[in-house]
Amino acid sequence: MKHILLGQLDVSRIGLGCMSMSAFYTGANSDDAESTRAIHRALDLGVTFLDTAEMYGPYRNEELVGQAIKGRRDQVVLATKFGTLSHREGGVRELDSSPENIRLALDGSLRRLGTDHVDLYYQHRVDPGTPIEETTGTLATLVREGKIRHIGLSEAGPETIRRAHAVHPVTALQSEYSLWTRDVEAEILPVLRELGIGFVPYSPLGRGFLTGAIRSTDQLADDDFRKSNPRFAGGNLERNLRIVEEVDSVAREVGATPAQVAIAWVLSKGEDIAPIPGTKRVARVEENAAADDVVLSADQISRLDAIAPPVGDRYPDMSAIGG
Repeated sequence: MKHILLGQLDVSRIGLGCMSMSAFYTGANSDDAESTRAIHRALDLGVTFLDTAEMYGPYRNEELVGQAIKGRRDQVVLATKFGTLSHREGGVRELDSSPENIRLALDGSLRRLGTDHVDLYYQHRVDPGTPIEETTGTLATLVREGKIRHIGLSEAGPETIRRAHAVHPVTALQSEYSLWTRDVEAEILPVLRELGIGFVPYSPLGRGFLTGAIRSTDQLADDDFRKSNPRFAGGNLERNLRIVEEVDSVAREVGATPAQVAIAWVLSKGEDIAPIPGTKRVARVEENAAADDVVLSADQISRLDAIAPPVGDRYPDMSAIGG
C-alpha cells in the first residue's frame, strides 16, 4: 500500500472508515467478530489509517476499534472525532466544542480506544456557539500535552479552515467527496492546498451506491439512514443509477470493480488525498485496498469527471453541514 502525507502525518493512501460497523447502516452491530476481522485484514494489507468517532454508536465503534487494535497500536494512525455530543449535558446529541467538552470527550475516547493518544483528532462539525479560535486553542494545548498528535476539521468551510489554521496548523480536513459529491472542488480543495492541509474524503463510494450493489431501498433495513437520504429516497435512487452504469463501463475496461474505479478516481485527484471507504466485511476491505493498484487513463478520468450530478441533496438537512 502506497503512503501519502496529510500535512506532516504519514498515512496509507487508502484508509478504513469504521462507522458502518456500529452505526447508521444496515447490519450495524450485527457481527462485531467480522468487523474485527475486517480491521485486522486491513492492517495486514498495509492499511494504517483507521477512522472512528465517539458519535458512532454512540461510543460502540470506538470500543470495537480499541479492542481490535490491542497489541497492534503501533501499526495504526488512529483518527477519531468530537463535538456532536455534549458531555456537559449528559452526552446528549448537541454541537459542543467548548474547551470543557473537548477534554471530557477526549478522555472518554482515549479510554474506549485503549490508548494514551489520538493521532488525528477532528472537530466533527463546526460549533457556531464556540469560536473556532477557542476550539483550536484547546486542541493546541492537547497537542502540547501529548494527548493528540494532529488537529483535524470535518465539513468546515474555507473561512473556518483559515481561522483555525492561523491558531495552530490543521493537518487534515475530512469531508464527503466522491463521483457523486464534488462540492469541495470549487473552494475547499484550493484553500487546503494553499495552506498545506491534507484531505480525507469520507463516503468515496457514495454511501455504497457507486458499488452498483444497491438497486432498491428495499435492500436497506428500516433503520438504515439511507432510507430517508434524498439521493436514495422518493425514486431518486432509480434516477441516479445512470451514474453507476457509467462507472461500471470504465470498470469493465480496466478489469476492476466499480468500487475500485470510484476509489481510484478519488486518488487521481491528488497526492494529498487519503479516502476512507467504510465497510464491516473482509471481502470489501480486500476489494477496496486493491484500488491502490488501479490506474485510470486520462480519457477515463475525463469521462468520469463528466458524470452529471446526482438527483437529491446529500443530507436531509443541509443546514447542519459546514461553517
